[in-house]
Amino acid sequence: MKHNSLVLVFLLMLSSSLCLSQTETSEIKEDFKPSSKNQPGKEYPQVNSQGYARFRVEAPQAQSVNVSLGLGGRGGTDLTKDAEGVWTGTTAGPMDEGFHYYHLTIDGGVFNDPGSMNYYGSTRWESGIEIPAHDQDFYALKNVPHGHVQQILFPSSSTNTSRRAFVYTPPGYNAETSRHYPVLYLQHGWGEDETAWSNQGHANLIMDNLIAEGKVDPFIIVMTYGMTNEVKFGGLRDFKVDAFQTVLIEELIPYVDANYRTISDRDHRAMAGLSMGGMETHSITLNRPEVFSRYALMSGGIYTPEELKEAPKPALIFLSAGSKENPDRVNSAVDALKEAGFNAVSFVSEGTAHEFQTWRRSLYKLAPILFSK
Repeated sequence: MKHNSLVLVFLLMLSSSLCLSQTETSEIKEDFKPSSKNQPGKEYPQVNSQGYARFRVEAPQAQSVNVSLGLGGRGGTDLTKDAEGVWTGTTAGPMDEGFHYYHLTIDGGVFNDPGSMNYYGSTRWESGIEIPAHDQDFYALKNVPHGHVQQILFPSSSTNTSRRAFVYTPPGYNAETSRHYPVLYLQHGWGEDETAWSNQGHANLIMDNLIAEGKVDPFIIVMTYGMTNEVKFGGLRDFKVDAFQTVLIEELIPYVDANYRTISDRDHRAMAGLSMGGMETHSITLNRPEVFSRYALMSGGIYTPEELKEAPKPALIFLSAGSKENPDRVNSAVDALKEAGFNAVSFVSEGTAHEFQTWRRSLYKLAPILFSK
């Protein structure tokens, strides 16, 4: 598939994620509770058992307050001012389960909600809200052994600076000093950065829980900035992967192999990404198939047998999407890959769109099979 086609698919999928759930309910239940993403001690925003979100903002002098939900801030909920100068409002419908970005527009100015914590998305720090999911147990903080997420600064001669990455090492890494591990290089989407998979995606908690349950053999995860945000949203067709490919292949991977106990060969190295990070994964794995043996695109396009016929055969191809994206395309692509003799797996996240609940579930499904024999 050509690069421009991948970008078009990305844009279409992204636009679908900015809408509220289409589920209609006759009555809003008044069982609202503070979002788990709130600042300590803050009561708002709140969410109820149906997936509605309620906001409260103190702005006595303001003339208008709107809550913009979703990556890019499209769609919104107008708040209503009371006699005390407090603005409140509830979303018109229930939202998809999982994490959502949002911000406030007050008299035309864009602000974050002082009630919520901030997460890097839309090329800025945005407020975040969590709609409790029926399957949230797999990324819950539990009383199990935990790995570590460590910030590293690695030298990059190609960009003439030190660059940042976060490295997840599994429980027991520091104690079992003779053990070496496979590595997954895991990329974020457009507008996000290397903090996304830990903060919004809970990748470390997903891994901790899977390891504690004996469902996955431990591996290292490396998360770095994919250099995606130098292009504006409308100019994504002009994005070139070359600079990031150099940073990843020639600088970051050698640094990780030199400083962590990795199994530093193709068979034990994987690359995956969500959305635009999936597009980067697609390009880099095709450009440098001798580096990675396992590929995963999460709402980030597909592979075709024709693209892979001249390269070393990957050990695994994993394609996923939300059911509100284009799941038929993912499933059809995997069917074609299987027919051509590739080990390919598809996953569709039910009831979600181009959003982190889709990608959390994708990682949860991917991890146990990623480095399996």
